[in-house]
Amino acid sequence: MDDNSMQESLLSSEAEHEGDLKARVLEESKKIWRVATPGVISRVASFGTIVVTQSFIGHINSLDLAGYALVQTLSVRFVNGILIGMSSATETLCGQAFGARQYHMMGIHLQRSWFIDLITLTLLLPVFLFATPIFNLLGEEEAIAKSAGYISLWFIPFVYGLIFSLTIQMYLQAQQKNMIIAWLSALQFVIHILLSYLFVDVLDFGVAGAMGALCTSSWFVVLGEFMYIFGGWCSDTWKGFSVAAVQDMLPAVKLSMSSGVMICLELWYYAILVLLAGYMKNAEVAISAFSICLNISGWMINSIFGIMGAACVRIANELGRGDAKAAKFSIRVLMSTSVAIALFFWILCMAFSNKLGYLFTNEEEVAQTVSDLSLLLAFTVLLGCIFPVLSGIAVGAGLQTKVALINLICFYVIGLPMGTVLGYAIHLQVEGIWLGMNTGVVAQTLSLSFMVWRTNWDEEVSKTSARLKKWYLRSSEENNHA
Repeated sequence: MDDNSMQESLLSSEAEHEGDLKARVLEESKKIWRVATPGVISRVASFGTIVVTQSFIGHINSLDLAGYALVQTLSVRFVNGILIGMSSATETLCGQAFGARQYHMMGIHLQRSWFIDLITLTLLLPVFLFATPIFNLLGEEEAIAKSAGYISLWFIPFVYGLIFSLTIQMYLQAQQKNMIIAWLSALQFVIHILLSYLFVDVLDFGVAGAMGALCTSSWFVVLGEFMYIFGGWCSDTWKGFSVAAVQDMLPAVKLSMSSGVMICLELWYYAILVLLAGYMKNAEVAISAFSICLNISGWMINSIFGIMGAACVRIANELGRGDAKAAKFSIRVLMSTSVAIALFFWILCMAFSNKLGYLFTNEEEVAQTVSDLSLLLAFTVLLGCIFPVLSGIAVGAGLQTKVALINLICFYVIGLPMGTVLGYAIHLQVEGIWLGMNTGVVAQTLSLSFMVWRTNWDEEVSKTSARLKKWYLRSSEENNHA
């Protein structure tokens, strides 16, 4: 073969490889977005109801806005963190079971999660029932604590609905049937806005109207999910209620607890920072502004949570199938996608930094404080669009315990002390707290990146196989053929 022929052969080989890589990236992206798109829609719409409620309450008066901010950012995040964390065990187990074609086990895992989460939430009800004395004990202003106590009671039916909506979303997402949740969530968002307008602006029910709209619209999604599952659209994975769901629950409880700790350490971190803001000179303004910024970032970051869910599903599916190479390739595509989205939201925050606060309040001082925090908010969103995907990868592999340890160190050993020092000792006020928060998030993102890079994915395949065998229960069809 002459030199020209050899060169042509090499160029042809490189072109084929490049074309093959593009095709693989495109195919993997399709798989990711097939799961992520409904997740993005549902999470943005669901979180949007929280933000819309805050906006309606914020236009009633600043005191109730601060009370709502305390409950939503502290009490609800506290409980929601536990529920999301414990429910993420469902995400791991259902994803891996689907990858291993153990379809009937998915319904059993779902029922177990309901049982565990219902008991857990019932034990946590005092957080809502005794909110006023709790906030008084924590040193919050009397008027704000009293408002928070009233609002917290309205959140009880809302958080009970979360048990079912969270777990069912993870169950459907694992089998790529979560488009129904996207439609339900989008419809919920529209219904919520209409009900909020009717109850608050037309009927003048005030805070009760805003919270009533939130509770009503949130249960709309749950009822729709029940109809979808029980109506026969999940016939392969839902075989009816089974006593097997309450048998041998200890392994599921352990995984749920490690998942719960992982998420709680993250969500409580932000909640504690809001609590610190309550001790500032002008607590009402500080709490309101800080909470508004968190909800703005939360709304944007919730869109990336759809990618996080896709990360969990893709990694869990590939590990369940026993394909470590496919899992590693999926990680590369997932991270590239999250970085691109992060840059887009960063630009968006920078472009509209001076106008964001007025979406939530008419109070000039609060809106100006939000504007002052806009640069830090932009970088929070930038980082916040990356670390959830890394967490999703870890959840898909069942590495919740490692992530929990990373969150503990980065948030509570690094970020929280840094925020306290900058906010109080150096007198940077709310900006100092937020800067400390971002320091913890940077440390967490770097740590998670290193953990994912160092993970032996062939070893994770073996661990997944062992876990699936340990928890496998024969289906009724298999028993009939035995």
